[in-house]
Amino acid sequence: MKKILIILCFLFTASYGVAIASTNTITVMVLGDSLSTSYGMPSEAGWVNILEQRLQMHSPIYQVINTSISGETTLGGRNRIEQALQAHQPDIVMVGLGGNDGLQGTSIKSIHENLEAIIKACLQNNAAVLLLGMQIPPNYGITYTQKFRDIYQQLAINYQLEQVPFLLAGFGENRDFFQSDGIHPNILAQEIIVENVWSVLYPMLQPEQVATSVD
Repeated sequence: MKKILIILCFLFTASYGVAIASTNTITVMVLGDSLSTSYGMPSEAGWVNILEQRLQMHSPIYQVINTSISGETTLGGRNRIEQALQAHQPDIVMVGLGGNDGLQGTSIKSIHENLEAIIKACLQNNAAVLLLGMQIPPNYGITYTQKFRDIYQQLAINYQLEQVPFLLAGFGENRDFFQSDGIHPNILAQEIIVENVWSVLYPMLQPEQVATSVD
């Protein structure tokens, strides 16, 4: 009888441990545009999917939710961020918006205000923010391109956020890493993007940095 009780206690403890592990999930949500949607290539080849695979190799507690939409602007992201936060309750939100705004010549003030509203919504919902910085071609003028690039750094400083200075760093001026449209990175570029993101994201995922706990 004593052996049976010991076995039952062991099984209960083991099942309880699984329950704890299953609830201790760290969710990373990506809020981006076509640069994050595997545009022009199989979905499994995109950097977001590659990033999720790498995280899963480190631990099954990590999950990545990709809410990116091709053609998305900062205004579009602003309009749907609250719903996305409520639906997925992420621990970290990677904000990769602004590129389409810049290519459309949207005012710097509007881009800044929209990104700021997204950041505030995330922070109010206890989600850390990782800004994925963007740049636009120099033919938009020195003043505009510089002010556009500075938006991300200013917001990162003002809200003490982690930032990837430029999502496409390391190949942004090399056409060999772009599709025929000259805008969207090809399959060769996806691993480079992952490295750009990983170097900043992974330290954020360490236990002492993520406010995820089990009572």
